[in-house]
Amino acid sequence: MTGKTARAWTVTKPWPVTLREDTLDGSVVLRPLRRRDAHDWMTLRARNAGWLEQWEATSPRPGPGGSPTFGEYVRALASQARNGSSLPFAVEFDGELVGQLTVSSITYGSLCGASVGYWVSEHVAGRGIIPTAVAMSVDYCFAVLGLHRIEINIRPENGPSLRVVEKLGLRDEGLRERFLHIQGAWRDHRTFAITTEEVPEGLLARWQATRRGDG
Repeated sequence: MTGKTARAWTVTKPWPVTLREDTLDGSVVLRPLRRRDAHDWMTLRARNAGWLEQWEATSPRPGPGGSPTFGEYVRALASQARNGSSLPFAVEFDGELVGQLTVSSITYGSLCGASVGYWVSEHVAGRGIIPTAVAMSVDYCFAVLGLHRIEINIRPENGPSLRVVEKLGLRDEGLRERFLHIQGAWRDHRTFAITTEEVPEGLLARWQATRRGDG
């Protein structure tokens, strides 16, 4: 599904789905991660180890056994997507795998909300790829999944990630103390959020207007 079709919300089922937005800088695509991505994904992660590891969640009580294989990881993500608890996207830029974006903790009922997390390779950071990807995913959650609120939790020290939510104009809801376990300790996070009422035109449209300078 292209970006234009995605915003028309003509989907037969919420997953698997591919979203695309063609920007002046290049094409940003969100699609399911596949087992055949193994080599590119592992190469990308190895190249960005120092860039990413300081921000990634860890477990205070590691379980038995070692880390899952890439195939097991992809299968676990696919299972979560099928049961409706997450949307685990690979992020492509001009056909190159450059990161991941996951909509997680999808909840209906009185909350109708979810969380978004993301990472991107350092070599393409700052080019508007992740803001565009986040905006696409938020619009999809609101229009297709029927969610009402999306939040993003970021460590106060993570400048590049903070710039993403600042560019998109998400509301700062304050500090959550000792919110997630990262690199051996419980770390504070700032929570940023947006609801459907705040972007009747769509978050992607607002982001595009901001980039053009007319928003």
